[in-house]
Amino acid sequence: MPVIKNKKEQGKDVAVQGTNDSSVVSKVSAAAQGYFPDEFLKHFVCKVTRRAPLINRGYYVRLKAVDHCLKLFFHATESCLRRQILSFGAGFDSLYFRLYAEGALGSVTVFEVDFPEVARRKAALISRNACLMEALPDWETVSTEQTNGVFIKSSHYNLLGVDVRKEQEVEATLSRAGLQWDIPTLVLSEVVLTYMETQGSDAVIGWAARLLPQSVFVMYEQIHPDDPFGRVMQNHFMKLNSTIHALKQYPDSVAQTQRFIQKGWEKCVCLDMNEFYFDLLSEDERQRVEGLEPFDEFEEWHQKCSHYFILTASKGSLTSQALLMLPKVPSIPHMAPKWTRNPSLFVQPVSGSACVEAVGMASVVLGSGIILLTGGCGRRGRDTAARVLIKEQAGWKCASVEPWGDRVVSVYQTLTSVPGCGAVLFGGRTSPLNPMGNIVWVTSDLGDQPSQSSIQLSFKNMVCTGSAPKPRWRHTSTYLSHRDKTFLFVFGGRTEKDAVLGDAHFLCLENKYWTVIPVDGIAPEARHSHSACAFGGGLVIFGGLGKCARPLGDAFYLRPTSSGFCWERMNLHPPPVPRYSHSAHVINGRLVVVGGVWIQADGVPGVAVINLITGVCVEAQLDTSSVPWPLMLHSFCSELLDSEGSELMLIGGGGNCFSFGTHLNLQPITVDLRPML
Repeated sequence: MPVIKNKKEQGKDVAVQGTNDSSVVSKVSAAAQGYFPDEFLKHFVCKVTRRAPLINRGYYVRLKAVDHCLKLFFHATESCLRRQILSFGAGFDSLYFRLYAEGALGSVTVFEVDFPEVARRKAALISRNACLMEALPDWETVSTEQTNGVFIKSSHYNLLGVDVRKEQEVEATLSRAGLQWDIPTLVLSEVVLTYMETQGSDAVIGWAARLLPQSVFVMYEQIHPDDPFGRVMQNHFMKLNSTIHALKQYPDSVAQTQRFIQKGWEKCVCLDMNEFYFDLLSEDERQRVEGLEPFDEFEEWHQKCSHYFILTASKGSLTSQALLMLPKVPSIPHMAPKWTRNPSLFVQPVSGSACVEAVGMASVVLGSGIILLTGGCGRRGRDTAARVLIKEQAGWKCASVEPWGDRVVSVYQTLTSVPGCGAVLFGGRTSPLNPMGNIVWVTSDLGDQPSQSSIQLSFKNMVCTGSAPKPRWRHTSTYLSHRDKTFLFVFGGRTEKDAVLGDAHFLCLENKYWTVIPVDGIAPEARHSHSACAFGGGLVIFGGLGKCARPLGDAFYLRPTSSGFCWERMNLHPPPVPRYSHSAHVINGRLVVVGGVWIQADGVPGVAVINLITGVCVEAQLDTSSVPWPLMLHSFCSELLDSEGSELMLIGGGGNCFSFGTHLNLQPITVDLRPML
């Protein structure tokens, strides 16, 4: 007797099938933009829809990882007379048709398994398309009334409609379609088993190991469910009624590796997608891909890659040669942060009604309890008005203030306080193709009792002479003094053509002149999304994203000299985990680095404290239990709230979480730094 599913179970199955439709549209978009060649995917969609560059990159790295594993399998089994690919939850994947077009099938037979309704739809699409039918010269017509689970049968391609969770039915249908259990087989599962209850997906992994003695299992799925990005990812699939299950019991690559060994596989290698991208793709290929579209979503890209893995597990001596393998010296080796033994630093949302949802803002303190915010991008796009955070008796509130003078609409600009004179705004971008190079003098009149109605702001473009730097964003601008003059020191960043910049520029604020001051020593590596803080008459630069989009963990001191300045690399011990898109402040001779993105350690960055005299570095985790939303600390800004530096306000932050939607921090939070100082 067939098992009758209740409506809730049927609804979940339909929702899971819906992920196929979304996935194929994204794959078509990536192919159309040149990320990979595929002339067949477009035949499975009604129209080509262009996705965001972040989505295109995500589906590109997924396809490249699977293709890499296929090539390893083909190479390891090239002497075999027969080979086969068994693809679970294949959906509208075009793998067979790509292999046919490349002439790579040879002795390979492809078996695709998916829900009967998905298989029926795919078979119908193929049968009505002449281009796809050309790849199936020996198609055997199967009566829709007598499919017995087999919708397409041919010598090299077989399409089966059967629920993967029904082991005996799957085994019988595969045998009926001609699968040979004793020949080398690649089992492929791309974000399929995770939609099943964990007990069911474990069973599939187990019976594949038991029934296929010469095989390699390739799996692409999610990991790290409990950090902020992971929570947003989980919530997304829950809203779609497609809960992802296995990552709760197997939350990281180590757990997934142990899982396969315990289920009967002999060897297993699991890499997250950052490891795959940086170490198993050539630099030429990465440069090709990174030049296809304007791109400025590095934080979201690295987080997406850290939350997906590619895994290979083998059974039998032959297929063990098809396992993934990292180079002996990986370019992004795993690091363990040196966590302090002190309790985690407590963070909490500010009291009051202040709501600031935006990324890429700049901030400056105008006066006690008054913080100016400029630029940034929120749910309604780039902000045209400035915002002011005002501390009142009932707590903090956010007021929108339309400034007099010139309008500034950009993200990733800098806003640098000039004591007694206001602030200077420089750079930013309106899009990754349009960097800004204007200098804006910002002044304010706070009134006797600061409020939204009494605060007046003036933004005025400065006319500067001298050799100005390239327009840029994701740079730093720092206030410095030298020989009785004051300067804006601009370092690093990026442009629409330069992935990273390593140039340094001095703007004399009295003369409004870009001048040259001698700087000796070996300059820091070019970078963007770093931090720069005034210290000891000069400044300290830390971290950032360097060449080839690799995070940096170094620190440089720009030391004042009799003639100008000198770069000195600081010796930090233990070395901090490289990171970027963080914020930093110097407090009592210590560099306090907050948040950011790293890819070489588990979890997310908290607070790193670097003693600028001794170089000793310690890391502290953040206690976010009082924050009722996933707290993403990148693309945010921060300001100290007291002269002692014991309380720090973090404002804005978040981003586009791949295809899971935009997540922005709801309101500012404060961090109590006293335990670290």
